[in-house]
Formats: sequence, structure tokens, C-alpha cells
Amino acid sequence: MNKKMFSLRIFLLLFSVLFSTAFSQSEKVFRNPILSGFYPDPSICKVGDDYYLINSTFGYFPGIPVFHSKDLVNWNLLGHVLDRPEQLNLEGVGLTRGLFAPAIEHSNGKFFVVCTLIDGGGNFVVTADKPEGPWSNLVWLPEVNGIDPSLFFDDDGKTYLLFNSDAPDNKPLYNGHRTIRIREFDPINLKVSNEEKIIVNGGVDLSKKPVWIEGPHIYKVDGKYFLTAAEGGTAEDHSQVIFRSDNVFGPFIPYEKNPILTQRHLKPDRKNPVTCTGHADFVQNEKGDWWTVFLACRPHEPFIENNYNTGRETFLAPITWVDGWPVINYGFEEVQHYYPLPTNVKGKAKIPFSGDFTIKENFDASVLPNYFMFIKTPTENWYNLSSRKGFLEIKLRPETVSGKRNPSFIARRQQHSYCSFSTVMEFDAASENEKAGIIAFQMEEYFYYFCKSKIAGKDVLQLYKSNKDQMVYNMELLYQIEIDESKNLYLKIDASGNEYSFYYAFDKNDWKLFQNKVDASYLSPRNVYGFVGTVFGMYATSLGKQSRNKVYFDWLEYSGMDKLTN
Repeated sequence: MNKKMFSLRIFLLLFSVLFSTAFSQSEKVFRNPILSGFYPDPSICKVGDDYYLINSTFGYFPGIPVFHSKDLVNWNLLGHVLDRPEQLNLEGVGLTRGLFAPAIEHSNGKFFVVCTLIDGGGNFVVTADKPEGPWSNLVWLPEVNGIDPSLFFDDDGKTYLLFNSDAPDNKPLYNGHRTIRIREFDPINLKVSNEEKIIVNGGVDLSKKPVWIEGPHIYKVDGKYFLTAAEGGTAEDHSQVIFRSDNVFGPFIPYEKNPILTQRHLKPDRKNPVTCTGHADFVQNEKGDWWTVFLACRPHEPFIENNYNTGRETFLAPITWVDGWPVINYGFEEVQHYYPLPTNVKGKAKIPFSGDFTIKENFDASVLPNYFMFIKTPTENWYNLSSRKGFLEIKLRPETVSGKRNPSFIARRQQHSYCSFSTVMEFDAASENEKAGIIAFQMEEYFYYFCKSKIAGKDVLQLYKSNKDQMVYNMELLYQIEIDESKNLYLKIDASGNEYSFYYAFDKNDWKLFQNKVDASYLSPRNVYGFVGTVFGMYATSLGKQSRNKVYFDWLEYSGMDKLTN
């Protein structure tokens, strides 16, 4: 171990002892994750002094957020790659399908994103002159049979497309047997060559039956080609592995000390656990240091079956070169919550995406903030910010969150295990089928809906839990009370690890408990076998019937904090 790495290790050990509880970021360290909440499958590129990062969005619209940073730590959301209906029609697409594992690169003044639309046309490429867009319409790559594509621009002028694909001859030796393949790519005409080659079969050691080799990236360092990929699946067995070759077509020799990142071997009862680490992408900063972004999860404590509602998040960690190989988190078993800053902080994020923060949206602009998201692609104007200044108007429509079409639903990610989501609304239901309120939503068959409605002409407040065995609208009533007619109704969800509590008020300073300690782990991706995280949203529906009714939201507030155990 060289002196530099020894000093770094001593610093981190002392720091983790002295500052194991949450605190505001100092000038010398940053806190993971760098993107909190449902921001999985990160891909990164550097252009001059600027870093750009994108993530998977699956069945949500707009698709593929584009973040910008000057220091790898503070990120601003520029926009989305796929933000027009003609680019991305998600109608009929399951929420955990859609857009998988995009990758971003830059070459000769142009940005490229390759991705897979799982329940659509497959693999595609889009381009832009500026990262904030506009991005082109999708150019399909029908010759590419697989997922997780990425581009590599070699220094000899040639370009290559990598991707995860089937076992050789489509004859898997075991469940999860996959390959990494490569084709030449024409960045001018956006086409791939007819020939492809398998460069990794199965994974690091085929005799051990490695599963789900995916998310490949190639980097050229000192004349050698390094191929990194995830292995083991995206749950607790997730890992990152590395190969090396003298030729872009291989043979690629695995590092004898693979994996270079994993947490699968650690005790499950450890404090402040980080799990599911993998799907990494590398970047070199202006000082010549290497860093990696990767996905990971933060389970609720006590660590019970790896439950987490925030989804797979984006983490950042240093890379150390050891005997000619890049190793992530060198000198430590556990991924650290705090690392020394890669460089000096170069401006705070305009809207925070990590750390402890509170955001209040007053709906006083002409457009919604770009961190809001929709289920599937909106094809009609069912919300309005101009009809009443300072209010968000949402029309009640027949569509529901359990259906195949876009419902009247606008949400933001749950980014902390300990947080609150609150709003105030004006709504007078005309019938029992008309409902409006807030929702904690994981996917079509997993949600809690906290809403106002009418029963026998009386105003009621209801809490529903999704139930796929219910024949109508996939939800069952958990609790209901009659409420007095009021112009303003305040609603709030408090999250505390594995529990949600629901509150209501007619005065913002007089919250009343509606339902306490509801099981939040019901919405954990671990329990639903999904790829997305929980989101909190505003949701209005007329449950299959036509309606002319509307609901008005005056403001919305999200407040969250991270808690680390001593």
C-alpha cells in the first residue's frame, strides 16, 4: 500500500469513528448517496470540467433524467432525455418494464445515450448537441438482441457497442447464464455492424455458474482495455467485476481478486448497512483520480430481509489502482457513508437531491418542477397551473394507478427512510367513485391511497391499501371516518423506516392522527420483486366513470433526513 492510500485509509477510519452520526456536510467530506431515492443504474461521462449522469426510469415519464455537476457531489437536474410523447409512448407498459439501464457518452461535440425499451422496440440510440436537450427521436437498433447497451469510443476513431445478451447459441447452461457481446458502431449514421463477438461468457468463472453478467463498460488506460460489468443480479448478491485485455475484442482476462465491489459477504445485522452494490460506471476527474458511481440500497433498521422504500440509489466511491487493476472502496469491507471530497465544492445544488433537506412547492410557476413524474406518458392536458394562480388543478379521470393508461397522478420520489410528505387541497366529491388525495406508490398492485370522497352524501376521509385480489380497482378500504365539510383539507404521510403514519387537518397547525404505523415494508421492492422505489404523489380518479370534477392543490412539501446508528 502506497503512502497516499495509507493516509486515506487512516483518515477514513478516524472519520467513521468520530462522525458516525448524521451531520451537515463539511468542506472535506461528502455523504452517500449522492442521489437519494429511486435513481438506479447510473451512467456518467465527463466533458471538460463538467460531469453528466443519467439513470433508469422504467415506466415513468419523462424518461432518463440528466444531471450535471462540477464536483461529482452536488448535482442539478437539467432535464430528461425522453420528454416528448413522440419519443416515448409508455401506454400499456408495466411500471417495472420500460426503460432499462441507459448509458451516456460524448464524442466530437455530440452526446449519445443508448438504452433498452424492454416492452417496446428494444435497443435504441438518441443524440443531442447539449445535455439538456433537445434530444433526438429514438433510432432503433434491431440487430442488437439484449439489454444494458453502452458505447466505447476508442482513440483510433472506432466506436463499439457493448451489451448483455443470451448464452452462446441461445443454449444456457443454467438459469442466469448470459454473455457480454460487442459490435462496431457507426456514430454518424447510428448503425451497428452485422458482426458481433462474445467477449465474456457467463462471467468471471463459468465453472461457478455466475449469473446475470450485465451493465458493461469499456475504458482504455495505458494502452489496455478494461471491461467492467455487474454480476450476481441486482439484489443482495450484486457485485462489480473487472476484466483486462490488450485488444478491444479480447480475450478479456478477469482480475484474480474479483469482485472489485460487493457487500454480499457481510453480516446482515451490521449497523447502517449498504446492500445490493453494483452496476458501476467509472470516471476520471481533473486531478487524475478515478471515481465510480454505482447503485446501492439502504435497508431500514432493524435490518429485516433487506427492506427499503427509497429504491436503488446512486452512490459515489473512490477507485484505487492496485497492481494494474482498478479496485473500488480499497481498504474497506463496507461501503462508506462518508468519503473525502473528490475536489473542492463548486456550488451547491439548486434543488437538493441528497442529504437532509426540505422542499416546498407553491405551484406559482407556469410549469411543474422537473423532478415530478407521471405514470406512463400523458397524452392529454389533465392538469393546469394557470387556471388559479398558485394552485395546481387536476382533473378527475376514469384512469387508475392500477390500469394500463396514464392516470391523473403527479409524484416525486421518497428519498429518505425518515421523511414527511404533505399538502393542502380543495375538493368536493360528487359521488362515491370520485376520490382525490395523496398516495404512497410502489407499482400497480402495491400502494396506499389517502383520499377524500363521499358516502351517502357525507364527506369522508379514506385510507385504501392495494389488493390485487379485489375484483374492482385493486384496492381495499382499511379505514374511514366522516369529516365535516371544509374548504381546505391538509393531508400528510410520515415515513419512519418500516412504518407509515397518516395525518389530516383542517388547520395546518392542528394535525390529527388518522392511522398509525402502517406497514411501509409492504411497498419495499424486496417484497414486490420490482426495480423502482416508492414515490409520493397527488392522485385523483373517478374510478372508471366520466367526471367533470377537479381538485386544487395549494402547495406540497417534502422534508427528509438520514439517520445513522451509533
